[in-house]
Amino acid sequence: MIPRATYRLQFHKDFPFAAAGPLAPYLAALGISHVYASPIATARRGTMHGYDVVDPTRVNPELGGEARFRSLAAALRREGLGVILDIVPNHMAVGGDDNAWWMDVLEKGESSPHAGLFDIDWRGPDTTLQGKVLAPFLGAPYGEALEAGDVRLAQGPDGAIAAVAYGAHRFPIRREDYAEVLARGLGAYDPATAEGRQRLHDLFERQHWRLAWWRTAGDEIDWRRFFDISGLAGLRMETQAAFDLVHGLPLRLYAEGLLDGLRVDHVDGLADPAAYCRKLRARMEALRPGRPGYLVVEKILGRGEALAPDWGVDGTTGYDFLDEASRLLHDPAGETPLAEAWARLSGRPADFETEERAARAEILQWSFSGQLRAAARAFHRLAAGDLAHRDVTPEAIERALRSLATVFPVYRTYATAAGLPARDTPVLERAIEAARPLQAPGEDALLDQIAAWLKGEDGGDPELRARAARRWQQLTAPVAAKSVEDTAFYRYGRLISRNDVGSDPAEFAANPVETHAALSDRATQFPNAMLATATHDHKRGEDARARLAVLSEIPDQWLQRSGRWRELNRSSAEGVDPADEAMVYQTLVGAWPLAAIAKDADALAALADRVAQWQEKALREAKLRSSWAAPDETYEALCHRFLERILDPAIAADFLVDLDDFVRRIAPVGALNGLAQTLLRCASPGVPDLFQGAEFWDFSLVDPDNRRPVDFGERQAALDRAAPIDELMASWRDGRVKQALIQRILAVRKAAPDLFAEGGYRALTAQGRRASSVFAFVRQTPSATAIGAVTIRAAEAVIGRETPVAPAAWWGDTEIVLPPDLGGRTWTDVLSEASVTGPKLKAASLLDRLPVSLLVAT
Repeated sequence: MIPRATYRLQFHKDFPFAAAGPLAPYLAALGISHVYASPIATARRGTMHGYDVVDPTRVNPELGGEARFRSLAAALRREGLGVILDIVPNHMAVGGDDNAWWMDVLEKGESSPHAGLFDIDWRGPDTTLQGKVLAPFLGAPYGEALEAGDVRLAQGPDGAIAAVAYGAHRFPIRREDYAEVLARGLGAYDPATAEGRQRLHDLFERQHWRLAWWRTAGDEIDWRRFFDISGLAGLRMETQAAFDLVHGLPLRLYAEGLLDGLRVDHVDGLADPAAYCRKLRARMEALRPGRPGYLVVEKILGRGEALAPDWGVDGTTGYDFLDEASRLLHDPAGETPLAEAWARLSGRPADFETEERAARAEILQWSFSGQLRAAARAFHRLAAGDLAHRDVTPEAIERALRSLATVFPVYRTYATAAGLPARDTPVLERAIEAARPLQAPGEDALLDQIAAWLKGEDGGDPELRARAARRWQQLTAPVAAKSVEDTAFYRYGRLISRNDVGSDPAEFAANPVETHAALSDRATQFPNAMLATATHDHKRGEDARARLAVLSEIPDQWLQRSGRWRELNRSSAEGVDPADEAMVYQTLVGAWPLAAIAKDADALAALADRVAQWQEKALREAKLRSSWAAPDETYEALCHRFLERILDPAIAADFLVDLDDFVRRIAPVGALNGLAQTLLRCASPGVPDLFQGAEFWDFSLVDPDNRRPVDFGERQAALDRAAPIDELMASWRDGRVKQALIQRILAVRKAAPDLFAEGGYRALTAQGRRASSVFAFVRQTPSATAIGAVTIRAAEAVIGRETPVAPAAWWGDTEIVLPPDLGGRTWTDVLSEASVTGPKLKAASLLDRLPVSLLVAT
């Protein structure tokens, strides 16, 4: 039931279940044990990701429905493969007209049987919203939209009457108003006339919803959203009704054996993630006693944060491993020169913490002011019940919470009515101390009082305490996501390979000792956690990041080269912010194809289209010169013209040749890094996950680029053409060597499942002149042993070479030292088929054909 290796597939209308079935033999031959499926519940029409669910009780008909899913599961089973399913318990898609539960709530208000599913505050402070749901879906202020006729009444074929806005959005009116509307006729409510508009407005005022301009949502919304997206409404998964409705389908499929496990999306959005996970685990165990299903959660771990061991889950989905592998590939020597250069060029902070704090403050103000006030009101109700705190105003509490949220070091804590878990206390205390300087004079003591409430140390009504904690904790998680990943990551350009999901750019590189410690902890605490280096959420592909990491080893060369590019493109970049120009150059270096395209106008145009999509997202997410809320089309067009010009060989030939030359020089080092992180993912403690198509080189950018169609036929053909490792290395640019590396390591995992599923982890040390460029470890059980070794931080030896491997002469006397219990054995490298003998393994002979090695005792 526990996967050996997973393969993530992104299902959508153009890649339905029927398209995945024929891949089963290929995936099995690659060494995969489970397909890791994107959400399959009925989602918004045309969705490309499946997280905008509108009906969690049915398999999406656009994907083929339940019958086709069963066929897919059967096809996978015939090849020995199972399915792990991604589920979305935190939210559902709303707006439009396709969510029947939401539509019922709009029509019936609190009396709807589905009202309790959504996290709606029916009794907020706004008198215009008492017993109503704010509907912030208008493209203009309410009065303007009404006068322009953008909102009108319509009767559907089923006789239902609804307000229709901008074609897509429908807002059903109360049944008790039907008689009046039908007696007058819909024409009487025509907004083209003053009388019709007034009559329409009066009708709207009686409904269980209040139409509003989309810009009001951040300040006035009375229901929890997913992040700041008004099209996704939060669910109250803490209620039994919501839990049963959302999990009925996946648990039924699990009970039938069609699923082997679940991946929970955005677990930190839930009211009580720990209780939720324990409940889900209990349900899974009750349905299939004695056969432990696989359960992992999408959870971003902050610096020094560990997943709680009492949730009953197998671990995270692997963003923490992505960060660990990435930091290991970066050279700490590049941190200061790159940061200083970025600050000089951009005029922005050299350190990420300053950028993050500014983004947090802005996001709190722009997108979450309503939720912040709601949290402050919840704490004020708690204060009002105690004479010692009755004079603490909601405004003072809001200021304190704002300060605290601005510096909060993790997504959230997990306080309940019983108080704060002991493991969360240091996190809260660290945040309290960081927030003190931000407080108004005389108000820093309020931070301590908030901490006391969260810890449960100050008495008070337990229900009010739990409500306040829930409001607060469901605020800090989306604030962190929006301000860090979706804002600061796009503002901070020291080296964008460190700006990726699950990563903290403030930590530029890792000491190998730290990486060993993290891998050892995972072997002990969560040996079945997922290990990911590419995901549907990544900002750039795993091999694009690996290539960009090379710049940390050669900061002076990079700064000189990129400075030359600014001179070559000075006229094309006129008016473009230097920071935006600099990020474009890094993006091009990361995404540049391995094929020679510097003079290929068609290939360059295709690349320009891809980078343009990234560029638009980057500019709008940064929220400096443009934004999703208020796009600056003039500046965006200027940046787009700059991109088109520098990728036009008729205009920027010198730049393109120079860029191609630079990428060709560092590409072997990037490939070396890519192979290193591949071995780490496949041989470290945990379950290696492979994102669709990334068995070849992955130079993708942020979505939608990382969700482009995959040429599985090409990958199948490559797997069928078994070739010696020397041949694969000679043609490393085609990606087959990476695929072969994955297949061979997964074959070892299949042959020795206990070794990798349960085996311990020990760090190995190296000695000699290049000891810092070797990262090695042992996986061991009483009956089996494997040694993994990878080359890291070897740019000086590999730049400009034809193959991604450090030459034997460069290694010199470098050796991996084996512990006494392993020293007398003979080992076979399952990748190169070479044999070596301890007690010391010479890097010059171990890592001279491939930059990685996996040894098994013979």
